[in-house]
Parts: sequence; C-alpha cells; structure tokens
Amino acid sequence: MSDDFILDTDDLTRRMDGAIANLRVEFASLRTGRASASILEPIMVDAYGSQTPINQVGTVNVPESRMVTVNVWDKGLVGKVEKAIRESGLGINPQLNGTIIMLPIPELNEERRTQLTKVAGTYAENGRVSIRNLRRDGMDQIKKAKNDGISEDDQKFWEGEMQGLTNDYIKRIDDQLEIKQAEIMQV
Repeated sequence: MSDDFILDTDDLTRRMDGAIANLRVEFASLRTGRASASILEPIMVDAYGSQTPINQVGTVNVPESRMVTVNVWDKGLVGKVEKAIRESGLGINPQLNGTIIMLPIPELNEERRTQLTKVAGTYAENGRVSIRNLRRDGMDQIKKAKNDGISEDDQKFWEGEMQGLTNDYIKRIDDQLEIKQAEIMQV
C-alpha cells in the first residue's frame, strides 16, 4: 500500500538541532570562573515598561580574563541594569563607574566547581531526554506507517536510521558535556 514511506528525518534533525542549541544556551549560562559575555545573556532588565535583554540596553565587553563590563546607553537604566545583575543569582557584585558597570568574576572554589559540573550534567540529561522523546516521535511515525502497510524490511531500515540519528545526537551532547565539565574544573 504505502511502500514508499519516507521518514521526515529533516524535521527530526531540525528539532534535534534545536535541543542541542538549547543545551548550548544552558551551558553558556554556567559561570566557569572565566569572563564571558554569554553569562549575561539570560538576564532581563525592566526597561521602558518591558523585560529587555541586557545586550539591548548596553554594550557587553570582556576587557580582561576576569572582568565583564556593560556600557549602558541610557543613564536612567544604569540602576535597573545593576539591580538585574545583582538579583540574577550569578554571584557577581557589580561596580559602577558612571554608565559603565564593571563585573569582576571571582575565582570558583572546588565545592562550587563540583556543583556546577552536576548542574551541567543535569542540563545534558535534559537534552538527552529531549532527543529520546524525538526518537519516540520518529518511532511512532514508523509504527503508524507499518500499520498502513510498509514492509517489515522498510520498518527495520527506518528504525535503524532513527536509532543512528539518536545515537549521533546523544554523542554530541555527551561530547559537549565533557568539554563543559573540563572547562568548569579548570583552575
């Protein structure tokens, strides 16, 4: 009946790429002891009546390995940006210098590094779960096609393709986790 079944691997790949991109964003929010503009990405500032990303109210720079600066464009927002950074939970104490907010990045102690590696592991596991859920969606499509009449050989072929795709993305997550954990533990 429908021996010409083709699994939409492009859609599944796009969705799996989205899971990897989400993992990268979560990893970027983890402070590693080295200055990085990406640690400020999740911070939103109450500006002009709405929540605005910090990079849309000022320029974020990394002048030194342990310093991030935010040059706020509107003097009226300096206090709000400082407050948003203070309340972000990053453990960074902002210092004001006119419209420039300086953020010295303190060294991480061993206990905090261990905690951060566990958090990174949790983020990675959430990514793996997302990939497995997408695998399940693909397998459901294959089972539906089997009920619609594709051959058992085609079913096995597509199940193998789906498993190979899943294994590839799980490996990518594991590789990124390994890199992030090494970065966190580096003194």
